[in-house]
Amino acid sequence: MNMIIKFFKDFLSIFFDLNRDLNEYLKKDPASNRKLGIILFNTAFHGLVLYRIYHFFHKYKIYPISYFLYMLSKILYSMDIHPAAKLDAGIVIDHGIGVVIGSTTTVGSGTLIYHQVTLGAKHIKKGKRHPDIGENVIIGAGAKVLGDIIIGDNSVIAANSVVLRNVPSNCLVAGIPAKIKSFEYDQNHIYEINHNYDFSI
Repeated sequence: MNMIIKFFKDFLSIFFDLNRDLNEYLKKDPASNRKLGIILFNTAFHGLVLYRIYHFFHKYKIYPISYFLYMLSKILYSMDIHPAAKLDAGIVIDHGIGVVIGSTTTVGSGTLIYHQVTLGAKHIKKGKRHPDIGENVIIGAGAKVLGDIIIGDNSVIAANSVVLRNVPSNCLVAGIPAKIKSFEYDQNHIYEINHNYDFSI
């Protein structure tokens, strides 16, 4: 009985997680100014919705449903987020096309992931082989973060960078392979979103 109650509580928590995702989209996606618009027209959010559902079924080892929805997400949205990956509530995937997130990856809340990002493995091995992404990280388009490494909170990974080593918190990394370009990096000047536009001008 307790297991059944937990099952339904966890299922309901999907909707709370998605609401946190929506709030982050409003903060970090200039094209998004209403939750309804995101729900109806943002295909990257649709892929995230499917992930949250098939991750739930994977957690309870209902693998046929989980992997069917996983395959459907890849076909419909060109996003490959493994069912076993752990994405905290309150993340943004912008555009989504070409995003690949491996099975032992974790992603912290507040993180913004652009298109064609790979959170993948560096070597063929069993066990932990994918990165742990901290909170409030920005991962630029085309960036590759590979291996069992840690990306610290509030860091920025520049577009098309290849990250092979741990990244400290609050810094900017760029290049192939990525190197630290700035410590105590302030994200605030990267995006400043204000939906209260004045169209009278």
